[in-house]
Amino acid sequence: MNQEDVKIVLCTFPNVEKARQIGTVLVATQLAACVNLIPAIQSIYCWEGKVEEQEEVLALFKTTMARYSELQQVVAEMHPYEIPELVVLDLAAGLPAYLQWVLSSTQPVEGA
Repeated sequence: MNQEDVKIVLCTFPNVEKARQIGTVLVATQLAACVNLIPAIQSIYCWEGKVEEQEEVLALFKTTMARYSELQQVVAEMHPYEIPELVVLDLAAGLPAYLQWVLSSTQPVEGA
């Protein structure tokens, strides 16, 4: 695995409690190296033909492409939304030591 494999995954949640719960599971199972929670964002979107406005929490998951499929599965199973926002962003660059930490922190757990 190399540093180009490190990804940022964006996901919104209805509240900080649910974001923290899922983020903690992802870090504990090494599906994410780190989770940042950004509370009180304002989301405007169209759902079922109506424009909606809602306060949400944005989570930034630091992970790798190798772990994304499992991360996506866990989030889809635990997330309260019918269709959760889950998008992967490529990184153009980053501090090599930090990117290496993300890589080492997302290695599959032995025996899991």
